[in-house]
Amino acid sequence: MNLLSSLDITRREIDRIFSLAGRAGEIGVAKALSGKSVALFFEEPSTRTRTSFEVAASKLGGHAVYIDARTAQFSRGEEISDTAKVLSSYCDFIVARVNDHKQLTTMAKSSSVPVINALTHLEHPTQALADCYTMIEKKGNMKDLKVAFIGDIAQNTANSLMVTAAKLGAEISLVGPKACRANPIYVAAARKSGSVRITDSVGDGLAGADIVYTDTFVSMGDEAEAKRRMRLYSPYRLDRKALSYAKNDALVMHPLPAHRGAEITADVIDGKRSIVWEQARNKLAIAEALLRYLSR
Repeated sequence: MNLLSSLDITRREIDRIFSLAGRAGEIGVAKALSGKSVALFFEEPSTRTRTSFEVAASKLGGHAVYIDARTAQFSRGEEISDTAKVLSSYCDFIVARVNDHKQLTTMAKSSSVPVINALTHLEHPTQALADCYTMIEKKGNMKDLKVAFIGDIAQNTANSLMVTAAKLGAEISLVGPKACRANPIYVAAARKSGSVRITDSVGDGLAGADIVYTDTFVSMGDEAEAKRRMRLYSPYRLDRKALSYAKNDALVMHPLPAHRGAEITADVIDGKRSIVWEQARNKLAIAEALLRYLSR
């Protein structure tokens, strides 16, 4: 089994992963990956995702090997399928961060071991799992929870979050400029499980929200368009005024890295309603749970 897409994972599988995440430290966990290795093949920079999987492998008794794709033979034209065949002959898991989602699926087809999506241009499923796990920690469950994503509603984190949260019973509100169109495939998939509303009105979209979520306005690969994107998305900055439209006890989330003064203001991300640090901490719990789940 692989974890390539939030579209593929079932509610039952999510519940099982969350159950394992809540049982970190139990007897026998420290040896769950004894003698096993995890290849971390990353085409783009990472702080939290890379570190969480490295630490998770170590805590479970295994060993992580980091491969920077920019200094590997992949950067000189080696086929991703060849890379996958070799890595899977050395290691027991491949955690891959690659730009093109098609490269990830090719890697999975060529690998003889589980492949985990650590981010592509389309999705970030491990982040969505950590996000929803955090929401449940803070709110008890996600049934009828209103989750508002504000900003760039067409990017990978938004895609995975809306699908995963909807499967868990949440109502989704996507709030962004009309020029930014949410991916119809992910919207349709989320609507099969729950309610998804798309609006360009900050007040309307955040009204009654239990969770207000934002992410960078300039994702990896979009740096050349930074000025245009900042002009487009600046009206959707998560500041105190925008947050005032949500419920009085609404919580603030951001997957990091954050750019204070750009997509979110310092007083909001560092304020009492922010659960950003708990969200980041839970990436480790989910990394451990996924490695345990996929090692069955």
